[in-house]
Amino acid sequence: MSRRALTPPGVPVVGPYSPAVRAGDFLFISGQIPRDPQGPIEVQTQRCLEQIREILAAAGGTLEDLVKVTIYLVDMRDLEAVNRAYAAYFPAEPPARACVGVAALPRGARIEIEAVAYLPPR
Repeated sequence: MSRRALTPPGVPVVGPYSPAVRAGDFLFISGQIPRDPQGPIEVQTQRCLEQIREILAAAGGTLEDLVKVTIYLVDMRDLEAVNRAYAAYFPAEPPARACVGVAALPRGARIEIEAVAYLPPR
């Protein structure tokens, strides 16, 4: 199985990692915090998902190719608002998902989202 790191232009990297790694037909997307971690949680959620969309596009995929998403929240009371923003990106057949409460995230972000996509040859 081949393995290749993917770093699309404009996607922030705040540590020693790749924004995504393609391994065979799977794309593993590192946790994305919003470029600007200010503003309401709905906006931060949208920013994370837009960054994931950019990474997927660079790999030839779309949000519909996601099979698993993990959301990390500093405050679990934000979950309802996150769900509203998230649902707009996945109106039908959303990917499997987990949500985890954490003590803190980099750069003062309140949310981080990581994902796995299945991208077979088309």
